[in-house]
Amino acid sequence: MAVEKIHVYFMPGMAANPSIFKNILLPKEKFQCHLLEWFVPERGISLQDYAKEMCKKITHEVPILIGVSFGGVLVQEMAKYLQVKKVIIVSSIKSESELPRKMRVARYTKIHKLLPTGLVNNVELMAKYAFGERVNKRLKLYEEYLSIRDKRYMDWALDTMVNWKQSGVLEDIVHIHGDKDPVFPIKNIKDCIKVPNGTHTMIIHRAKWFNERLPAIILE
Repeated sequence: MAVEKIHVYFMPGMAANPSIFKNILLPKEKFQCHLLEWFVPERGISLQDYAKEMCKKITHEVPILIGVSFGGVLVQEMAKYLQVKKVIIVSSIKSESELPRKMRVARYTKIHKLLPTGLVNNVELMAKYAFGERVNKRLKLYEEYLSIRDKRYMDWALDTMVNWKQSGVLEDIVHIHGDKDPVFPIKNIKDCIKVPNGTHTMIIHRAKWFNERLPAIILE
């Protein structure tokens, strides 16, 4: 008798494509993995309406949602319109209180609107926005991962992240966070599974850590 598999949907971070999960390997006898992708938003769309559109891509009942960074914010919004088994966020935040000071300042000064998002083909600049790090030594790697090169998407994503309003925390959410994350510093993060020396890109560079622990985290 075949064992019914757990369906796990992965949402990448800002401007990233699903290849960031290529080294995440869950046991195939227990899990079936599905990769979600960003689409360019219509002008003026809210995060809530974007989440509703993304929910249409979920084709299994009571799935696991896993989101990285801004993708972690999106899966939390999606969970408000779906019945899910569990939401797991990586290198992300659970509420606006976990936003770093520079993003809270940007909310009121609108300084993020002055960022040169038109330079979406500048991979180094994109990596700074999306991953919070310089990429000189890994330029080809990030050219593969950061494929959403659309100014409208970048403007929307940055503004939506800065202005995300969630004061409470979703029930039973699991938060995995690196203690060396430069985008969302660990000092602002509460109640998380801490990854020693984990950076904002640890889903890529620390795949072994996730492969060893994710199955148990999903099942517990």
